[in-house]
Amino acid sequence: MTIRDWARCREARVTTQLDAARGGVTTEEVAFAAEREGVAAERLRELVAAGRAIVPANVRHASLEPAAIGSELRCKINANIGSSSAASDIAAELAKLQLSVELGADAVMDLSTGGDIDAIRRAIVERSPVPVGSVPVYNALASQPDLSRLSAGDFLGAVERHARDGIDFVTVHAGLLRRHLPLVRDRVTGIVSRGGAIMAQWMLVHEAENPFYARFDELLELCRGFDLSLSLGDGLRPGSGADANDAAQFGELEVLGELVRRARERGVQAMVEGPGHVPLHLIPENVERERNVCDGAPFYVLGPLVTDVAAGYDHIASAIGGALAALHGVAMLCYVTPREHLGLPDLEDVRAGVVAHRIAAHAADVALDRPGARARDLAMSRARYRFDWNEMFRLALDPATARRLRAERQSGCELPDDCCSMCGPQFCAMKLSRELEKPGSRRSG
Repeated sequence: MTIRDWARCREARVTTQLDAARGGVTTEEVAFAAEREGVAAERLRELVAAGRAIVPANVRHASLEPAAIGSELRCKINANIGSSSAASDIAAELAKLQLSVELGADAVMDLSTGGDIDAIRRAIVERSPVPVGSVPVYNALASQPDLSRLSAGDFLGAVERHARDGIDFVTVHAGLLRRHLPLVRDRVTGIVSRGGAIMAQWMLVHEAENPFYARFDELLELCRGFDLSLSLGDGLRPGSGADANDAAQFGELEVLGELVRRARERGVQAMVEGPGHVPLHLIPENVERERNVCDGAPFYVLGPLVTDVAAGYDHIASAIGGALAALHGVAMLCYVTPREHLGLPDLEDVRAGVVAHRIAAHAADVALDRPGARARDLAMSRARYRFDWNEMFRLALDPATARRLRAERQSGCELPDDCCSMCGPQFCAMKLSRELEKPGSRRSG
């Protein structure tokens, strides 16, 4: 079935993916995602029906090639792109989208806060084969910077605009309530989530409860109309290791568990967002608590960054935490780039971020024996032993960089193909090992 056929089917479907799965119906999206995962379509349908996996698929995203997100599936990677008030260029964001997809990102989020936000979002959705997420509250604030003039209806209206444009999942910080605000006063870094900070300020200005929580039933009804998935944001995620696993973070998590159950009751798919900055030894507790509190809903984490002092290398600090989190059951890693905390990422930052987190996710997939993961590693090892460079480049997570790095060092060296400039022909251990296997060698005799 072609993508255009899928689009027509989704437009005609009146139930959500969750409704269909509960009714024993395997949708085209679930079937497609299952085939890519290497799992039976019936098993994926069961996971979707139980809320332990989601297949984000807005009926208006015509170019979508569906993907599944869940702890029993291959760990996914999300790449954040989007403009800022300091830099806005649609062409640049589309280049980031293209590179992210080429490098294997499973989803992207448009986090635009400046320029023509609507045009950027629509262009990304139109060209993206992977699920696209967004944070509608950014759009609402950019349209009306005066929080005192923003109503609860304005926030819901922003969600509807994003849904109509084909966004597959939206982050809403619906679990941050007025009662949580005193809990952040003694934090080292306060509230570091942009969406969380916006909602906190709105509640203070209006002396009212979080509108996404207060009108959650209306939000769910809106989501049903487009089969829009919810990514329940952690507005109180820790922005420093010192704030990890505190009362504010876990207090909000309890509310997110409630919202997961309410979303499932209405047939709306939901995943839960997680931290943030978390020391290595506290990551397992985060994953286990989310699993218990949110009844196994897919966990989507930013990092976690395991140290606060890696400025310029935060993609590495994040990938280290991401690998451990994925090993314990996190379903999707949101990448962090080298420019995290420093500025808007460029194309090379996007490359570094996607590849670092694909390494983290793949390492967990290998350890958990996910379909195809160990086979790819084994194929790479065999290609190395054969000095099959083209096969090595094909299997690499970033083929272009692998090919470039070899070419740069081989240039002018006049070395044979059965070695590299690291060891040369005389000291290459694999070449010497292969010599031992030839007829007449002591080992072969």
